[in-house]
Amino acid sequence: MSTHASHTKRSGLMDWLTTVDHKKIGILYLIAGGFFFIIGGIEAMLMRIQLIKPENDFVAAETFNQLLTMHGTTMIFFAAMPLIFAFMNAVVPLQIGARDVAFPFVNALGFWLFFFGGVLLNLSWLLGGAPDAGWTAYAPLSTTSGGPGVDFYVLGIQISGIGTLIGGINFLVTIINMRAPGMTFMRMPLFTWTAFVTSGLILFAFPPLTIGLFMLSFDRVFDANFFNPDNGGNILIWEHIFWIFGHPEVYILILPSFGAISEVVATFSRKRLFGYSAMVFATVLIGFLGFMVWVHHMFTVGLGPVANSIFAVATMAIAVPTGVKIFNWLFTMWGGRIVFSTAMLWAVGFIPTFVMGGVTGVMLAIPSADYQFHDSYFVVAHFHYVIVGGVILGLFAGLYYWYPRMFNRVLNETLGKIHFWTFFIGFHLTFFPQHFLGLMGMPRRVFTYLSGQQLDQLNFISSIGAFLMAIGTIVLFINIIISASKKYAPSSDPWNGRTLEWAIPYPTPEYNFAQTPLVRGLDAYWIEKAAGNKGMTPAEPVGDIHMPNPSILPLFMSIGLFIAALGLIYNHMTVTIIGIVATFICMFLRSIIDDHGFHIHKEEVEADLKGVKE
Repeated sequence: MSTHASHTKRSGLMDWLTTVDHKKIGILYLIAGGFFFIIGGIEAMLMRIQLIKPENDFVAAETFNQLLTMHGTTMIFFAAMPLIFAFMNAVVPLQIGARDVAFPFVNALGFWLFFFGGVLLNLSWLLGGAPDAGWTAYAPLSTTSGGPGVDFYVLGIQISGIGTLIGGINFLVTIINMRAPGMTFMRMPLFTWTAFVTSGLILFAFPPLTIGLFMLSFDRVFDANFFNPDNGGNILIWEHIFWIFGHPEVYILILPSFGAISEVVATFSRKRLFGYSAMVFATVLIGFLGFMVWVHHMFTVGLGPVANSIFAVATMAIAVPTGVKIFNWLFTMWGGRIVFSTAMLWAVGFIPTFVMGGVTGVMLAIPSADYQFHDSYFVVAHFHYVIVGGVILGLFAGLYYWYPRMFNRVLNETLGKIHFWTFFIGFHLTFFPQHFLGLMGMPRRVFTYLSGQQLDQLNFISSIGAFLMAIGTIVLFINIIISASKKYAPSSDPWNGRTLEWAIPYPTPEYNFAQTPLVRGLDAYWIEKAAGNKGMTPAEPVGDIHMPNPSILPLFMSIGLFIAALGLIYNHMTVTIIGIVATFICMFLRSIIDDHGFHIHKEEVEADLKGVKE
């Protein structure tokens, strides 16, 4: 087995391209997710400019359909998902007292597959036209769409979906097998619990999407007729397959935000989270019920009153564990010594905003009402109140909270609060009027509307709100740039945190914990501080620490699949074969190279510990 002396540390760009360190991969996910968030936001702004006045000709109808499709697809698959994985990578191993994830190589592969899937999809703008069948790609729109756009959609999501699936499996194994001594399941922080349930949802939700995308591509390339009713197919098969994935996907997105809110509310209320056990069971129940509600997206397709009623009841039932969480956050704050940091502002703003999204969701769960709301702007407003008002607000809370842990710096609180108020007010200005636009009869997915329909004023307000959200996002990036020029954060525990990630010194060592901590209860670090200890009680003596070697193979494997996908899209089989062969060569090399990693020796660990104490 190799030793630390034989391990050469890489630096600069090569370090980031070859890293298997979960902390660095978390930063890569955050940067990539932020990049795609900007792209999706620009697409949204272009749509809102088009709709700012009636009969506008800012973009053509075809371009609007492409913008709409790419905005939804980018924001769901390539912005929200990687931002969630950024925090899971950065925080979960630290919260459970682990030195890394279970499969560091697979973790890196998951990132690069996601990244090249996103790049492939967005290249469609430059290579023949973006997909234009909506982010849900309903047949027959997707099967008959001309040009390569939908092919980019299918293969881009397929490649990134493989990365997401292996990432979910990785976190399931990590949380089950790598918890520190004493870290029972009922002592895990809420964010780790939500990451655990989310990973389980990924394990069962992404395979149906994978199968559906295969069927869609076979319909387009080989005329397989899965979704062609003229030749015995059924277009509703796609809707069922997509939403069997699509509704658990909503909870894949929202549960980690719930976890981040739970951590932030408890920390800045200076109290233990109220009803911890109820929160855990509510999280598991949401994950379980999430697979039983997909037909509420399909109430109008004609499945009949029995099917509609069953799924309506299931949809209303899932509101119960969500309500448990809302009340537990409120009771956590009740009587607490609340500190209104930027992270806490996002958390407090999240609660009523997400409740509004939940209330309109229950309205849409009533089939007879859904017949009126369906395919109107009311649904657009509901969806964004859940995904933006829920997921994104929760992730912003997590960003300001864990930024010191990820980057060893704190974000400016004044700029953070400007970001909050501009984005928060802009969000409600954008999407609250859309409820009324829907009730007034404005359909979703229309690129323009006629004057004299009383839709002008509310659309104008909605577009102005979108500009405010954009300004808030610009303020965030200014804040990040300013923070990058600062030195380290004032302390390794700037928020007086409760969980294990705050027990590690700055800058975070490569190995996380010099000695595996002994967990003596819920809020393990808080317990140690209450007992007068300066750090965690170690569960082992200082010793050599085994670490995995970096590897360039995940990057090359992903590039191989990227090349193969381009060949498939343009029907160049030689290019496809080259890409597949490159991927298989990388897999073969990974199988035969005897890579045991390296050891950081006890003396170096002791020197690090001594430096921290001094």
